[in-house]
Amino acid sequence: MSNTTHEFSALDRALLAGVAGGAARVTARSSGSDAEIKTMLTGVTDGLKSLGNQKPSGMDPMMMMMMMMGGGGGGGGSAAPVAAAPPPPPPKPVVNITNSVR
Repeated sequence: MSNTTHEFSALDRALLAGVAGGAARVTARSSGSDAEIKTMLTGVTDGLKSLGNQKPSGMDPMMMMMMMMGGGGGGGGSAAPVAAAPPPPPPKPVVNITNSVR
């Protein structure tokens, strides 16, 4: 890890004028302020926290499917054993033919 520091350069206001969305929409209004942005971010953060704190009711459908596929849920189970390969066929008889005449 290096200990070098980088300084930020000033941004051209003409380039920033073409940026759409984010805080630019809030502060572009006459009533926009830092407090308004903080309120919006706090709302998003609180919403994410409440989603993380929710207790699942019942069993997750994906977990149930995984348990059934793995045999832990009483369904599915393991696959039937594979049948052994049949024995090779017996060797064919050898026929000796001679064509000599005496």
